[in-house]
Amino acid sequence: MFKVSNSSKPKVYQGVLEELRAYIKDNHLLPGDKLPSERELADKLQAGRSSIREALRALELLGLIETRRGEGTFLRTYQSLQSVELLSSFILLADRTKDELLQVKAMIEKEAVKLACPKLDETALLELDASVSKEITREEKHMIFFSYLFKKANNQLLLKIWMMLEEFSSSLPVAYYGKTFYNQLMELLSKKDCYAIEALFEQQDHQLYD
Repeated sequence: MFKVSNSSKPKVYQGVLEELRAYIKDNHLLPGDKLPSERELADKLQAGRSSIREALRALELLGLIETRRGEGTFLRTYQSLQSVELLSSFILLADRTKDELLQVKAMIEKEAVKLACPKLDETALLELDASVSKEITREEKHMIFFSYLFKKANNQLLLKIWMMLEEFSSSLPVAYYGKTFYNQLMELLSKKDCYAIEALFEQQDHQLYD
């Protein structure tokens, strides 16, 4: 059992957060599930109630939990928008960082396409093509198109990183691929031509910021 020393507050705080994470995982808690009370958590984690309260407050600020008056504390579906807005105000101060962010996002999108490519059957290609053909904004098209491919790539960590980068880049000027990009990519996906897909992304670098 994890035991907390009162000699170093930062260590107490970090330790409680780690123990809370382990507790949630070990008990298979899902969004909407209720957490034990502060007193119960203090007993289970062998930590002071003030440290438990501080850790819970941090998790609530990050949008990981919510406190319902008279009911208790519950896990919630993670919404990173608030934390992203806060972090982006510092991270995106430098113009170079802004450029690098868009480059990294394009690199991740390219890898997701290559991972998804062999998993796309005829039905999947028809669904993807339908999303490209819709009369929607470039932003909506980009999100629908790549969300589908990331899911087909079946790499949850890659998907989460991409979603975070999408939120960061939302504070920048509009930056999407050229207008013909999606149709060209669809054609290459239907041919399962990974080499040409790599080349297509390289050609699009100069159009990404249009």
